[in-house]
Formats: sequence, structure tokens, C-alpha cells
Amino acid sequence: MSWARPRGLPHVDPEELPVITLPGPFTPGEVKGLMEVAGVDVVVVDVGGLGPPKLAHVDAIARMQLAAKRAGGRVRLRAPDPALTALLGLVGLVLEVEGEPEEGEPAGGVEVEVETG
Repeated sequence: MSWARPRGLPHVDPEELPVITLPGPFTPGEVKGLMEVAGVDVVVVDVGGLGPPKLAHVDAIARMQLAAKRAGGRVRLRAPDPALTALLGLVGLVLEVEGEPEEGEPAGGVEVEVETG
């Protein structure tokens, strides 16, 4: 019996990004290691289960973002509480939120009508 290796690259879903779910003990080195092993430049951090935001959460997210930037990537938040987003903004951490359109792009499903005349 013989087997031939398929040609081309293996199937990889471009939207499958590694996810870190908070809370839980982690180190900034884990973020860098996850990015290197997965070969991606974006790590999704699921913060939906954190509850009311605390400064410890801000510290953890800031450390992850710093580790990601040092590794040449960035952190994207999944399901952040609006209060956490506001607190991050107050300390100068503006992070990409999963599901939000990037700056300058229209939100998905939005149609623009042009009036003639």
C-alpha cells in the first residue's frame, strides 16, 4: 500500500485564532509562546467571564498586550464588559474588540444609500 502526500498547504481557517480565556493564572510569556507556536500575530482574549472590571484585569490585559507587541502581534478582546472597555480607555489602552468593524470600515450588514439630485 502506498500513500502520497497531498500537494499544497494544509487547510487552515484564517479566522481560527488562538484564544486565552481569563480568569486564570497566566504569564506574559504564555502569550508570546502561544503566538509563536500558532504562527499568528493576533491572540484573542475572552474576557466575558470576568465580571466587574478591576485594576488587576487591566494589569493582566496590559501585560498581555505588551508581550504580544514585543512578539510582533496584538491582542483582540472577546466579549468585554462596557465598563472594562471604558476603564481600559481611561488608562490609555485602546484594544481591538472582536466583532467590531475596524476603524474606517462600515459595520457588517449596513447598506449605504445615496440620494441623487
